[in-house]
Amino acid sequence: MADAVIVVALLLVAASATTAVAVRDPVRQALVLAVLGVVLAVLFTVVQAPDVALSQLAVGSALTPLLLLLTVRKVKRRGRKQKEGHRR
Repeated sequence: MADAVIVVALLLVAASATTAVAVRDPVRQALVLAVLGVVLAVLFTVVQAPDVALSQLAVGSALTPLLLLLTVRKVKRRGRKQKEGHRR
């Protein structure tokens, strides 16, 4: 039974990682990356590594996608300001 759960978790990791690579929009990539972090945390829990799973939840599911979203937002703002500067 435990082997089947591990296989399912690994398949979910593979699917979400492939989706993260295939998505082109940076905002969607960050969201898929958050899902990947949750799936990895589940995998770590299944293989009895709860400390790693908690770290993965904190960093991989929350902090990293948040930083990516903030960076994308700042880059878009900077791009708009540069376009406005060229128009004047």
